[in-house]
Amino acid sequence: MVAIVNSPTLSRLVWPAPAKINLMLHVVGKRSDGYHELQTVFQFLDYGDELTFDITQDGEVRRNYDFGFSVESDLCLRAALLLKQFAADDCGVIIDLLKRLPMGGGLGGGSSDAATVLIALNQLWNVGLTRDKLAELGLQLGADVPVFIYGRAAWAEGVGEQLSAINLRQPWYLVLNPNISVSTAQIFSNKHLTATPHMKKIRALEKDAEIVSIDALFSQGVNQLEPIVRAEYPEVNYLLEWLSQYGSPRMSGSGGSVFLPLDSQQQGLDILANKPRNSLGFVAKGMNFHPLLIEEG
Repeated sequence: MVAIVNSPTLSRLVWPAPAKINLMLHVVGKRSDGYHELQTVFQFLDYGDELTFDITQDGEVRRNYDFGFSVESDLCLRAALLLKQFAADDCGVIIDLLKRLPMGGGLGGGSSDAATVLIALNQLWNVGLTRDKLAELGLQLGADVPVFIYGRAAWAEGVGEQLSAINLRQPWYLVLNPNISVSTAQIFSNKHLTATPHMKKIRALEKDAEIVSIDALFSQGVNQLEPIVRAEYPEVNYLLEWLSQYGSPRMSGSGGSVFLPLDSQQQGLDILANKPRNSLGFVAKGMNFHPLLIEEG
């Protein structure tokens, strides 16, 4: 049974669900099942959603929030129900979600939330699945879920699930969103989207000890979805043009969030103070490790 309920007041841990950005994204093919094959680089940000879990013994999975999406499309609930197959019959939970990341923003908010549900309930329900098994479950929910379970900044291939850890510089970023939701399905079905040849893996990424600069990635890879989104969503195009006066901005994922690497947090805060009207934004530090991976050691 799934329902929206009012949660009792309990002492609960807060579990982070960080944002991700795609520093580059190439579409290199389309599979027979309709999914596109990609080459991309993920990095986490120290900003995101937060989840709390009230563990119950009634066997039910419930939520204490409503952001306008249906129970059936709620990735948090779907993740919990997927994991419940491996838990004791009486394991239940009431999930609460503090939503900071925009939906349809290209920052992986829903995928990150789902991954945190899997990681948290795997512990709280004493299920004991390995991270590899959790990643397999996560892939059933979405192509971006495994990277959050993997927990490392990564070079990704396939639909995004073939992951190789990389060591990136961790600059500050300014992230802006035009306060609109971009449809990933719409962008990937665009008739102007064409596959490009596979890139050779950037040589620096093959050396785990070497720190890869963001400039190096920008010089060798682009976000191939960006021109399509710019053409279909003028609000995204405007933000990229506005940010270009301060550097070389880029769109994350399938949009509509855009980001700019920075030399300092203060630089980002100064720019953010003058952001275009009606846009949303924040300043965050790049991270090579998911915070829950650090906590697990």
